[in-house]
Amino acid sequence: MTESFRRSGEYENPQGPQGDAYQGAYPQQQHASAPSPVNPEWPPPPAHQPTPQPVPEAAPQAVPVEPETAQLPEFSAHHEGAAPAGAAPEGAAHSAPKKRARGPIALLAAVAIVAAAVGGGTAYAFQELTGKNDTVSSSTTTSVVPSSKKGDVTTIAAAVSPSVVEITATLSNGTSTGSGVIITSDGEIITNNHVISGATSVKVTTSAGKSYTAKVVGTDSAKDLALIKLEDASGLSPATLGNSDGVQVGDTVVAIGSPEGLSGTVTSGIVSALNRDVTVSTDEGQDQQSQGSGGDGQWPFSFGGQQFNGDTGSSTTTYKAIQTDASLNPGNSGGALIDAGGNIIGINSAMYSASSDSSSSSSDAGSVGLGFAIPINTVKSDLAKLRAGSTS
Repeated sequence: MTESFRRSGEYENPQGPQGDAYQGAYPQQQHASAPSPVNPEWPPPPAHQPTPQPVPEAAPQAVPVEPETAQLPEFSAHHEGAAPAGAAPEGAAHSAPKKRARGPIALLAAVAIVAAAVGGGTAYAFQELTGKNDTVSSSTTTSVVPSSKKGDVTTIAAAVSPSVVEITATLSNGTSTGSGVIITSDGEIITNNHVISGATSVKVTTSAGKSYTAKVVGTDSAKDLALIKLEDASGLSPATLGNSDGVQVGDTVVAIGSPEGLSGTVTSGIVSALNRDVTVSTDEGQDQQSQGSGGDGQWPFSFGGQQFNGDTGSSTTTYKAIQTDASLNPGNSGGALIDAGGNIIGINSAMYSASSDSSSSSSDAGSVGLGFAIPINTVKSDLAKLRAGSTS
């Protein structure tokens, strides 16, 4: 852009004996006594050679943007009134507009760059404020819910409820109702062993109301876990399995399940204790007696040397559990215990009911803030065994 204004070598001696004359009000017009340039039709050089600026398109010794922008009227006057006799070459007539345009172009480019930077920052800030950031499924580092909604029960329930199902197992003497957590989009579901133990058939209902038939893939009575698989299922919403090793007492938790057959029930609370030694029955006969007929689902367990919800029988197993005061009731077994980020940190497995008398009405039963969940890391370590079809 600057080549038509001045050719290299035209101003060999920019300062001469008349150099001081260029300090007047119109320094670029006082050139009568200045040495004649190589091309007389071109305007004379300035009295003092300015320091070159690092503009990519400028030739060496280019006039800096700031001075030429400030002296645009003077430069125009020089060309229009002080040029030597004779018409200036056509190229010279176009050099001034090109030269003047460089300042605004550089300014516009700078504004565009700043606008782009601000636009990116604005977009990032908008994502942070609205929480519309994309989330990658991860077991340890990613929240299922937006960071701005962490701990919000409404948001957690909306995000995780599609991953929790109701399970109805048909037994030889009745039915057993519990819950389960979807872990794959094609219908793998984790639940408690005592929910499906001894079942002749298993039916699963999703949060959307769609029903499936399921088959038992594997069981582990020592950990009270079971894996079932839906038939002809696809496109389901798998839950994100979190990291139960990072759970701390006082953490906010949400429980989702189907207590008393009321599917999709959401309750909340905190983690009230960790590593509780909970003892449950592994006896199938005990399971059917507890879960069958009345369907009250008061699964018996032992804690601290005391029996709750009936006798656990002679065949028992003990595991480390997460204790929570989130309301759990019969039918929550196998459901999800969820952290503030929407990750599954436990499978609800046992709860104390106010009435342990089997002759009492199920309406007398209820949560008193004493529930237990199998840590999700225990579940993850057992998955390979369950998928292999173990029936221990």
